[in-house]
Amino acid sequence: MAKILVVDDEHNIRMMIRMALQAAGYDVETAADGLEALDRFGTGDTFDLVLMDQRMPGLDGINVLKQMSETDPSAKVIMITAFGTIDLAVEAMKIGAVDFLRKPFTTDTLRGAVASALAQQAPALASKIGTVPSFALTTINGFRLESTQTAGSQEPGDTTFEFSVRTPSNQTERCAVAISPEIAGLVRAHARQDGVPEEGRFWQALCEEVLANYLYQHASVPTEHELRIDEFTSGMKRWVDALVSA
Repeated sequence: MAKILVVDDEHNIRMMIRMALQAAGYDVETAADGLEALDRFGTGDTFDLVLMDQRMPGLDGINVLKQMSETDPSAKVIMITAFGTIDLAVEAMKIGAVDFLRKPFTTDTLRGAVASALAQQAPALASKIGTVPSFALTTINGFRLESTQTAGSQEPGDTTFEFSVRTPSNQTERCAVAISPEIAGLVRAHARQDGVPEEGRFWQALCEEVLANYLYQHASVPTEHELRIDEFTSGMKRWVDALVSA
């Protein structure tokens, strides 16, 4: 039986998560703040998984995550927040979080994320391919981007990449993400250059960013397993800015 530590400063949320996980057969303990969480966590060998709220008074979730990861690099931590963005999710995963749950979430999403995290062999860090960041092998709301297509197709005019997504119920689903020529032109203009870093890989990574953000916002695979990028959002602009200035 897996043992789980639930960390949240709101009593009702702690109890809701505890009861949902106990009903699924897990052994659950709770902590009301970051300091209590670190005290219970100890050397890291007591718990198989930690579910931790990101925004807490005093020591917040990100700082607790850093200390837990330093104490035990193999620690599995799921960050939970109602206030975060996909950028915060990436930051948490770079530190060592295995997943990032967005409030409010259903009991099924919670249990699916827990089962997915416990099945992972090691924390899934946000990675890089070449100089371009990658969401491959990242898990968000229990959905894991397992593989990506290395070359995009262009029919009719769009650049399309296909992705393999492992759902919380352990099913593999395919999803295609397409960039229209108009959006590609806006991206190039915003980057102030005709080319972009590692051209093909850049567009693939942008599609990963968009799909990861969808999974973060909706906790589901896109309808009909297709996403078409038809808007150059502020989040995409931040992503491009961070990449071309790196």
